[in-house]
Amino acid sequence: MKPIRAPSRLKAERYGRFAETLCRWHLRLRGWHILARRWRCPSGEIDIVARRGRLLAVIEVKLRRDLDDAAASVLPRQRRRIARAASAFLVMRPELAALSLRFDVMLVAPRRLPRHLRDAWRSDD
Repeated sequence: MKPIRAPSRLKAERYGRFAETLCRWHLRLRGWHILARRWRCPSGEIDIVARRGRLLAVIEVKLRRDLDDAAASVLPRQRRRIARAASAFLVMRPELAALSLRFDVMLVAPRRLPRHLRDAWRSDD
């Protein structure tokens, strides 16, 4: 049986899914191929995995009231968890291991286009 979620949590999840969809469209329009979305494993979750040419981007989507709050919300602990999930993803998809890996963040705020922060951090941070 699934746990009952508070209405505010359901609303936040709905907004989060909308932000991820908006970011995927933004990426597609710029020539990226979406390989995975909301990919989960025991060590973490990746919002979007996208490829363009020889570059593989692991992208975290952050939705907040303003872009500065969104940028500040990617904490070191979360970056480590995303990096571990990216390693697990590459184990599952060894054909992608030869590509250059980059960690990006896409920031979303109401009434604004998504802002794509390329190479937001390194996995060894």
